[in-house]
Formats: sequence, structure tokens, C-alpha cells
Amino acid sequence: MITNSIKSVGRYCMFMAQVFRAPDKWKEFLKSLIKEINKLGVDSIPLVIIISLFIGAVICIQMTINIVSPLIPTYATGLATREIMLLEFSSTMMCLILAGKVGSNVASEIGTMRVTEQIDAMEIMGLNSANFIVLPKIIGFVLFIPVLCIISMFMGLIGGALVAEFTDMITMDHYVYGIQSFFTEWYVWYGIIKTLFFAFIITSVSAYFGYYVKGGALEVGQASTRAVVSSSILILLADVILTKLLLQ
Repeated sequence: MITNSIKSVGRYCMFMAQVFRAPDKWKEFLKSLIKEINKLGVDSIPLVIIISLFIGAVICIQMTINIVSPLIPTYATGLATREIMLLEFSSTMMCLILAGKVGSNVASEIGTMRVTEQIDAMEIMGLNSANFIVLPKIIGFVLFIPVLCIISMFMGLIGGALVAEFTDMITMDHYVYGIQSFFTEWYVWYGIIKTLFFAFIITSVSAYFGYYVKGGALEVGQASTRAVVSSSILILLADVILTKLLLQ
């Protein structure tokens, strides 16, 4: 098992060295880049909005219910909702969710190209298939992920505001005051920086599993599953490391 893991890490590094080379045709690369930004990034906006909206509302409700001590001010609900969204959900949790959507999409698409011999045809034509297929996906998703992170933060706070507006659990004035209290701008940048690393993990790991698929449709499905699981584990590991480095 250890030997296979070391072999996989070495193979992944060699794959990345093949991916990160200057494109043979910049015009085609830019076309693919725009396409991947739209497919992997823009198409993920509805999912991010819906999930963040409901999670923000749930956090606000749970904090209101559980803060029962008279020593804790009412505005702490808004403050806690903001901190949870900024520090963890809009970066780590959102990327874990996107690993299932984007990661499986990348792995299955590249895996299908492999089993249908499209990648072999590119290599026969003299193209760097890894660079041509994978690099636009990695660059495109990494460029767009900060937008998804900011949208998630905003919609999470809107979700909490809807609870304050349409229920009597907390007043809107107290909620807004809590959002504004003790605000640290670095926490926003901290979340964005983390998503850049997570986006790279999702796309590169998923592309790796899809690129080296052998077999047929069944193996493509298995590769997608392994891509999502591996990406999720690596995201959690990176989260621990980045939190220690960025917040110490």
C-alpha cells in the first residue's frame, strides 16, 4: 500500500510537470480557458447560492437557539454567523461540495476521452494531451473560485438576514450590528487564499485519475469516485496546514 502511494505521488508529479508547459497554440488555449471558466465556474454559481443561503439561515437559527446565557449579547448571533461563513464554510465546506460536482465532472470527462482513445489520437498527432486538456481546467477554476467564495460569503449573510427579517428570533438591527462588530478584513482574504489551493487540488487530482483510466465505462465511474474521495481528503489536510500558516 505504501509503495503504491509513493508510486501514485511520483506519477502525479510527473503528470503535473507535463501539464504545466507552455501551450502549443495560445489561441486554442484561451478558447478552452473561457469554456472551462463557464463550465466549471459559472455553472456552479446556482449551487453555491442555494447552499450558502440555507446554511447561513441554519447557522443563524442554531446560534439564536443555543445562546441562552444573559451574559452573551444578542448581536453575537450575527457575529458568529459571519465568522463561520468567512473562516470555514465559504472556503473549505464549499470546496468539499464542489469536489463532488467539479471533480467528478473533470474525472469523468477526461476518463471518457481516454477510454474512447481521443487522448491517444492527440498524442499521435504530436500534441501534449495533458497540457491541452488539463491546463485550461486548472487555470480556469483557480481564476474563478474567488468569485464563488465571495458569493458564498455574501449569500450566507443574506440567509441569516432573512431569518432576522421573517422571524422574531433576532432583530435585524442586532443581526447587522453583529455582522459589523469586530470585523477582521484578513478573514476574507484568508478564505479566498484557501480556495485557490483547494481549486487546484480538485482539478489536478481529478484530472490525474481521469487521465490514467484503463478499461471502459465502469472504470471511468470508479475513477470519478476515487477523484472525489482523494480530493476531499487532500482538501481537509490542506485546510489544517493553511489554517496553521495563515492564522498563527
